[in-house]
Amino acid sequence: MGIGGSDMYRQQILDHYKNPRNYGEIEDATFTHTGENPMCGDTIEMDVVLSEDEETIEHVAFRGDGCAISQASASMLSERLQGMAVEDLRTMDRDDVIDMLGVDISPMRVKCAVLAEKVAQDGTDIYFGELDVEKTTTEDDD
Repeated sequence: MGIGGSDMYRQQILDHYKNPRNYGEIEDATFTHTGENPMCGDTIEMDVVLSEDEETIEHVAFRGDGCAISQASASMLSERLQGMAVEDLRTMDRDDVIDMLGVDISPMRVKCAVLAEKVAQDGTDIYFGELDVEKTTTEDDD
Protein backbone atom coordinates (compact mmCIF):
# COMPACT_ATOMS: atom_id res chain seq x y z
CA MET A 1 0.00 0.00 0.00
CA GLY A 2 2.93 2.35 0.50
CA ILE A 3 1.91 3.71 3.91
CA GLY A 4 2.21 2.13 7.30
CA GLY A 5 1.01 3.15 10.72
CA SER A 6 -2.06 2.76 12.82
CA ASP A 7 -5.49 2.30 11.30
CA MET A 8 -6.58 5.52 13.01
CA TYR A 9 -4.06 7.57 11.03
CA ARG A 10 -4.80 5.73 7.79
CA GLN A 11 -8.49 6.50 8.33
CA GLN A 12 -7.63 10.15 9.00
CA ILE A 13 -5.76 10.35 5.70
CA LEU A 14 -8.67 8.77 3.83
CA ASP A 15 -11.11 11.15 5.54
CA HIS A 16 -9.05 14.20 4.51
CA TYR A 17 -8.78 12.81 0.97
CA LYS A 18 -12.51 12.14 0.63
CA ASN A 19 -13.61 15.24 2.61
CA PRO A 20 -10.85 17.80 2.14
CA ARG A 21 -10.82 20.75 4.50
CA ASN A 22 -10.39 24.26 3.08
CA TYR A 23 -10.80 22.99 -0.47
CA GLY A 24 -11.61 25.77 -2.88
CA GLU A 25 -10.46 29.23 -3.72
CA ILE A 26 -9.92 32.48 -1.84
CA GLU A 27 -10.74 35.31 -4.21
CA ASP A 28 -8.74 38.06 -2.49
CA ALA A 29 -5.76 35.95 -1.38
CA THR A 30 -2.50 37.65 -0.48
CA PHE A 31 -0.84 35.19 -2.85
CA THR A 32 -1.59 32.07 -4.87
CA HIS A 33 0.99 29.50 -5.87
CA THR A 34 0.97 26.22 -7.79
CA GLY A 35 3.11 23.11 -7.60
CA GLU A 36 3.34 19.66 -9.05
CA ASN A 37 4.92 16.30 -8.46
CA PRO A 38 5.79 15.20 -12.01
CA MET A 39 6.60 11.65 -10.87
CA CYS A 40 2.94 10.82 -10.25
CA GLY A 41 0.99 13.83 -11.53
CA ASP A 42 -0.06 15.40 -8.21
CA THR A 43 -0.95 19.10 -8.44
CA ILE A 44 -1.71 21.62 -5.70
CA GLU A 45 -2.73 25.26 -6.02
CA MET A 46 -2.79 27.12 -2.73
CA ASP A 47 -4.27 30.50 -1.78
CA VAL A 48 -2.92 32.17 1.35
CA VAL A 49 -4.19 35.22 3.20
CA LEU A 50 -1.67 36.90 5.49
CA SER A 51 -2.48 39.18 8.39
CA GLU A 52 -2.15 42.92 7.86
CA ASP A 53 1.38 42.89 9.37
CA GLU A 54 2.25 39.93 7.08
CA GLU A 55 3.58 37.88 10.00
CA THR A 56 0.71 35.41 10.47
CA ILE A 57 -1.22 33.15 8.11
CA GLU A 58 -4.93 33.92 8.49
CA HIS A 59 -6.58 31.69 5.88
CA VAL A 60 -5.55 28.95 3.49
CA ALA A 61 -7.44 27.22 0.71
CA PHE A 62 -6.22 24.70 -1.83
CA ARG A 63 -7.30 22.93 -4.97
CA GLY A 64 -5.65 20.11 -6.74
CA ASP A 65 -5.67 16.61 -7.96
CA GLY A 66 -3.60 13.59 -7.12
CA CYS A 67 -3.12 10.66 -4.84
CA ALA A 68 -4.62 10.31 -1.38
CA ILE A 69 -1.33 11.23 0.31
CA SER A 70 -0.82 14.51 -1.59
CA GLN A 71 -4.40 15.67 -1.24
CA ALA A 72 -4.78 14.62 2.41
CA SER A 73 -1.49 16.32 3.21
CA ALA A 74 -2.74 19.55 1.59
CA SER A 75 -6.00 19.34 3.54
CA MET A 76 -4.28 18.69 6.85
CA LEU A 77 -1.68 21.37 6.21
CA SER A 78 -4.37 23.91 5.30
CA GLU A 79 -5.82 23.43 8.78
CA ARG A 80 -2.47 23.53 10.52
CA LEU A 81 -1.23 26.70 8.77
CA GLN A 82 -4.13 28.91 9.82
CA GLY A 83 -2.90 31.06 12.70
CA MET A 84 0.72 29.97 12.19
CA ALA A 85 3.54 32.50 12.04
CA VAL A 86 5.04 32.87 8.57
CA GLU A 87 8.47 32.13 10.06
CA ASP A 88 7.20 28.82 11.45
CA LEU A 89 6.02 27.84 7.96
CA ARG A 90 9.44 28.69 6.58
CA THR A 91 11.17 26.35 9.05
CA MET A 92 8.88 23.37 8.46
CA ASP A 93 10.51 20.36 6.87
CA ARG A 94 9.52 16.97 5.52
CA ASP A 95 9.68 15.40 8.98
CA ASP A 96 7.06 17.87 10.23
CA VAL A 97 4.74 16.86 7.39
CA ILE A 98 5.30 13.13 7.91
CA ASP A 99 4.67 13.57 11.66
CA MET A 100 1.47 15.47 10.82
CA LEU A 101 0.30 12.58 8.62
CA GLY A 102 1.08 10.08 11.37
CA VAL A 103 2.04 7.21 9.07
CA ASP A 104 5.24 5.80 7.65
CA ILE A 105 5.68 7.08 4.11
CA SER A 106 7.68 5.09 1.57
CA PRO A 107 10.52 7.00 -0.09
CA MET A 108 8.56 7.15 -3.36
CA ARG A 109 5.59 8.79 -1.62
CA VAL A 110 7.51 11.45 0.35
CA LYS A 111 7.32 13.81 -2.64
CA CYS A 112 3.54 13.40 -2.60
CA ALA A 113 3.40 14.14 1.12
CA VAL A 114 5.54 17.30 1.03
CA LEU A 115 4.13 18.92 -2.11
CA ALA A 116 1.68 21.18 -0.26
CA GLU A 117 4.34 22.25 2.24
CA LYS A 118 6.71 23.18 -0.59
CA VAL A 119 3.94 25.09 -2.42
CA ALA A 120 3.14 27.10 0.72
CA GLN A 121 6.81 27.79 1.47
CA ASP A 122 7.71 28.72 -2.11
CA GLY A 123 4.60 30.88 -2.45
CA THR A 124 5.62 32.73 0.70
CA ASP A 125 9.19 33.20 -0.53
CA ILE A 126 7.97 34.43 -3.92
CA TYR A 127 5.59 36.89 -2.24
CA PHE A 128 8.41 38.31 -0.11
CA GLY A 129 10.72 38.56 -3.15
CA GLU A 130 13.11 35.84 -2.01
CA LEU A 131 12.39 33.33 -4.78
CA ASP A 132 11.62 33.63 -8.47
CA VAL A 133 9.95 30.52 -9.84
CA GLU A 134 6.73 30.15 -11.75
CA LYS A 135 5.78 26.75 -10.35
CA THR A 136 7.03 24.56 -7.52
CA THR A 137 8.09 21.06 -8.41
CA THR A 138 9.26 18.10 -6.35
CA GLU A 139 11.28 16.84 -9.31
CA ASP A 140 14.69 17.67 -7.80
CA ASP A 141 13.91 16.56 -4.23
CA ASP A 142 15.81 13.59 -2.90
